[in-house]
Amino acid sequence: MKIKKLSILGLTLFVASTMLVACCATCDKPSGKWVKYEKNPVLGGGNLGTIFDISVLKTDKGYTMFSSWRPERGIAVHYSKDGYEWTLPKLVFKPQSDKSNWEYRINRPGVIFKDGYYHMWYTGQTGTKPSRSRIGYAKSKDGVNWTRHNTFIMESTEKWEGLSLMCPHVIWDEQEKIFKMWYSGGETYEPNAIGYATSKDGINWTKYSGNPVCVPDKKYKWEQDRVTACQVIKRENDYLMFYIGFEDIHTARICMARSKDGITNWERFSGNPIVQPDFSQPDSWDASATYKPYVIFDGEKWIMWYNGRIHKLGLERIGVATYYGKDLGF
Repeated sequence: MKIKKLSILGLTLFVASTMLVACCATCDKPSGKWVKYEKNPVLGGGNLGTIFDISVLKTDKGYTMFSSWRPERGIAVHYSKDGYEWTLPKLVFKPQSDKSNWEYRINRPGVIFKDGYYHMWYTGQTGTKPSRSRIGYAKSKDGVNWTRHNTFIMESTEKWEGLSLMCPHVIWDEQEKIFKMWYSGGETYEPNAIGYATSKDGINWTKYSGNPVCVPDKKYKWEQDRVTACQVIKRENDYLMFYIGFEDIHTARICMARSKDGITNWERFSGNPIVQPDFSQPDSWDASATYKPYVIFDGEKWIMWYNGRIHKLGLERIGVATYYGKDLGF
């Protein structure tokens, strides 16, 4: 009997120790909050200068990122196996040289892969003052060699859109068989609100008559100035938006909202902002602003790539934040 009791005790200790090991294996993966990557920033700075406003695709080999490369005034591509370690930028979409051309600067891409092609919607900006932004379109077989549409596909036509349209985010709705775009309009330095448009071919767009669909909710300090540059994910029962809330022109945080139809009645997440600057560390790489998020769920966790800025340096770089588990609590 004593031996049997000892065996039960041993088994109990074994099970307990196994559970402890399992717990320790996940203790560095906190759930219920976004955690910034300890090796941030992952792109930009040094000889590369500012890298900002990105779009990411998950592939069978890992991840492909298209970024705005400010010193080159164009769009670069990067590759990663895990989403954290990236190749150096390769310029794949070059600007026009004439400052009066609407593509003197090219940035803020939104890319999807459909029917064997990469489809990119992007922002083209003039170099003359006052600078103006419009949205263009290009297509590629390999994500490196691109063919432009012959001119811009969307420009400011409504009062709320000001001088500039930018930050196109596009999805293909398989159920409705249309492209859906959320874009930002207003001032050229930072736009002011978010609009919505649809298209059958990705080139000819119809703007929603009730635009803008998302404007600042001034009762929240973190978005009292403007809301911009969103990514929208269609879920089973609603649409989830990641967007930037601006407290003022230099201070920005990342927030979430949701809508039943992706157009009206955007409900803010009660836990906003979800990623914000560390204001206690004024010399941190993202001390002034965390913004322009792009988020992908990899089956285990959500990975967010975002811009960080330290205003006194005028430098933007790309960082990563992670949220373990599928349920965002929203």
